[in-house]
Amino acid sequence: MANFCEICGKGETSGFNVSHSHLKTKRSWKPNIQRVRAVVNGDIKRINVCTRCLRSGKINRAV
Repeated sequence: MANFCEICGKGETSGFNVSHSHLKTKRSWKPNIQRVRAVVNGDIKRINVCTRCLRSGKINRAV
């Protein structure tokens, strides 16, 4: 599954795990992406959307 939202473009970000002794190791944060059926330009398509866009109503879900 793709790791980016097709509506807002939110994608994977990277950073560090930081231990108590301040050692750093690389890690990544992945967005909560759902594959949903939505109405896009009058057509029903399956798109990858983050849950923030779903919750805020930026897309019209197909029934």
